[in-house]
Amino acid sequence: MSPKDLCLALLVIIAWGLNFVVIKYGLDGLPPMLLGCLRFTLVAIPAIFFIRRPQLPWVWLLAYGATISFGQFAFLFESMAHGMPPGLASLVLQAQAFFTLLFAALFIGERLRVASVLGLLIAAAGLALIGLDTGAATPLVAVLLTLCAASMWAMGNIITRRFGHVDLVALVVWGAIVPPLPFLGMSLWLEGPALVEHSLRNIGLSSLLSLAYLAFVATLFGYISWSKLLSRYPTGRVAPFSLLVPVVGLSSSALLLGERLSALQCAGGLLVMAGLVVNVAGPKLWQRFAGRGRSPAT
Repeated sequence: MSPKDLCLALLVIIAWGLNFVVIKYGLDGLPPMLLGCLRFTLVAIPAIFFIRRPQLPWVWLLAYGATISFGQFAFLFESMAHGMPPGLASLVLQAQAFFTLLFAALFIGERLRVASVLGLLIAAAGLALIGLDTGAATPLVAVLLTLCAASMWAMGNIITRRFGHVDLVALVVWGAIVPPLPFLGMSLWLEGPALVEHSLRNIGLSSLLSLAYLAFVATLFGYISWSKLLSRYPTGRVAPFSLLVPVVGLSSSALLLGERLSALQCAGGLLVMAGLVVNVAGPKLWQRFAGRGRSPAT
């Protein structure tokens, strides 16, 4: 990877890692469902007038928007509104990698690799440790909502596999037309018309900047740049960078919000990261190990 593209990859990871702190700031001024509605409205408009719709049946586009765009962020925003710390959210959300493995095995018949199962077990142990340490600081319901968000992300991953190669930027932009109305409906139902009206009338600079960051930096800049990297390099060289997202998320949350994890949560976080590394790098390491273990042909 060229130095220029390496810098671009790191910028994307930083943008995505900081995303969780920005969500926290956004939730200080806007209720979660309304924040989701405004975020995806800004992602879709005016971008859909400049980016062609991906060549997909509408049913698949709706399914993608309903899972990755609406489902994931509805659960994530609610979890953070219920006390999920931003840094911990960035880590627990990575459980999507293992939900994806399980859903792929269940719904499209993919076989689970040995390294994937081992990584899944390690990460599951880490999530169990995090769950055991929930309390007033991190309510269990917040952790469970974040896991629901991860499952929605994973389901969206399975849906994208069903329609194969597609323009990632177009998919993200046109998928963003799906969530605003469901988010608005949920906001009116759960948060109430009075709170929606009050929040919109009194929206502050912090909320506006948070929305701008979530829509234009984390979403449009992030996915446009990531798509460019995937078009230039094999997926195996680009995807591992995503392991740095929770590192940035945890670091930025500690620096900007004073978030501190307990010893048990730290241990659980290390196990989750170890599981992710085993899942990503394990197959190659296993092939090398197996290759060295074979005796040369005579």
